[in-house]
Amino acid sequence: MSYKLNPYWKKGWIELITGCMFSGKTEEFIKRIRRHQYAKQKVIVFKPAIDKRYSVDQVSSHSGMKIESFPMTNSQEMMKFLKNYDTNINVVGIDEVQFFDVNIVEAISELADNGVLVIVNGLDKDYRNNAFQNTDRLLVLAEYVDKLSAICYVCGGNANRTQRIVKGVPAKWDEPLVLISADDKYEARCRHCYIKPSKE
Repeated sequence: MSYKLNPYWKKGWIELITGCMFSGKTEEFIKRIRRHQYAKQKVIVFKPAIDKRYSVDQVSSHSGMKIESFPMTNSQEMMKFLKNYDTNINVVGIDEVQFFDVNIVEAISELADNGVLVIVNGLDKDYRNNAFQNTDRLLVLAEYVDKLSAICYVCGGNANRTQRIVKGVPAKWDEPLVLISADDKYEARCRHCYIKPSKE
């Protein structure tokens, strides 16, 4: 498969921004994308189509930062879009990588192998405190990894876990793994204030 890449730009690597919710991942992601846009590089940004919390066609942070993006239903659609894109691409940004299918990891690696800088943003753990799909594999493959932390909603300490809240109490183990929602259903928690979901 061939892509319309700038033939003089042979770098190609993966940058992963990860951490729990409210750790500033999306703000850091947008900041990096904008730096490359300011440098007049050819940049394209993708987001999972299921994430419509703030916008259908923009990546948006909880603080209100936004950047234009293309919503995609899966990695195959994204790669087909790139193959038919009418300009050379230097940088590809992918938001919320944990919500894509598992083939997104191979697609990201292929892009990097072909000279593209791929900047990826995603949660490292789900609300059960288990590794999230795609992010776990990218932790191994990425050349650069930034793991960000948040402030614990309960005690103000260093938070690296995401607590899902349902009707005012921590979600049970059998709740859906993926639940795209606004910030009122999630809290950043430290290891001491995080409550492991009950299986009862």
